[in-house]
Amino acid sequence: MMTANRFTSFRIHNDNAGYRSGISQMSVEQLTPGDTVIQVHYSSVNYKDALAATGKGKILRQFPLNGGIDCSGIVISSENSSLKPGDPVLVTGSGLSETADGGYSNYVRTDSMHCIPLPANWSLRDAMVMGTAGFTAGLALHRMLENHQKPALGPIAITGATGGVGILGTALFSLAGFRVHAISGKPEYRQTLEKLGAECVLPRDAVLSDKAMDSVRFGGALDGVGGHMLSGLLAQTAPCGNVASYGLVSSPSLQASVMPFIIRGVSLLGIASAGTERSVRERVWQLLAQHFSSDIIKSIPVRDIAMNDLPEAFNQLLSGAAFGRYVVKINDGSC
Repeated sequence: MMTANRFTSFRIHNDNAGYRSGISQMSVEQLTPGDTVIQVHYSSVNYKDALAATGKGKILRQFPLNGGIDCSGIVISSENSSLKPGDPVLVTGSGLSETADGGYSNYVRTDSMHCIPLPANWSLRDAMVMGTAGFTAGLALHRMLENHQKPALGPIAITGATGGVGILGTALFSLAGFRVHAISGKPEYRQTLEKLGAECVLPRDAVLSDKAMDSVRFGGALDGVGGHMLSGLLAQTAPCGNVASYGLVSSPSLQASVMPFIIRGVSLLGIASAGTERSVRERVWQLLAQHFSSDIIKSIPVRDIAMNDLPEAFNQLLSGAAFGRYVVKINDGSC
């Protein structure tokens, strides 16, 4: 919390003492530049955050930086007249914990162009239950709809269904009128996924395929696994269906045939959430707010943690033991 002019952050270093992260004290003047200062109330934990904090992924482009690619909070000051002190906002991606200090901090300084007004039907905590994971699922739905994805094409396969994007994607696509086939190696969470809207829950090996083109099983897919899983989904997607790829938990490689593309007209859509332009970002958040009421958000499995709990959360994510979303409470007195 704020002590005189100093406050708490979770800071990542890479110097002569090695790669390390932990709780630090700093001042607003030490934050990376920006025209807007936000008092952070909540952040979240994403796979990318775990990679950044542990050094297992090359995420940060400069050091030191505060971790956390998401935040929601209250504007303290802004050079942009469209933002007033007291305005509730959220920020996801946009360079946080890559080139700028991130959301694991009592305060964030960022450019006003990255600040999205909090949807009227959400609390600041709701916004971080969504966070980058929800935004990624929303961006995938947005791009698939733009490319004429229709429920009539068949069910949407969602891999990594017990992770943040997977859980929110399962709920979102179901709310948007699609049948969802959740793919997970954790059968103990079947009932939870079904309550969120999954028509069925399939084991990972049930959707793998070595064929260039296999029998059609899915109208489209949302994949965060990559590798063999992604190539199998492409081979089993219906004509004119879309496969949205946002992650590489299994592998960054893709050994696939062009046949699904040139014979069935399947599209592979890349979902790059961090650098999404402002106009698209606004549309995606509107889409999410349209489908997710605060009551529906309460049904999402969430673990609330403090900054001191971050290392444990990172370990759970990287080991595959995590389930659902982690929301990080930064400051007291949320709205």
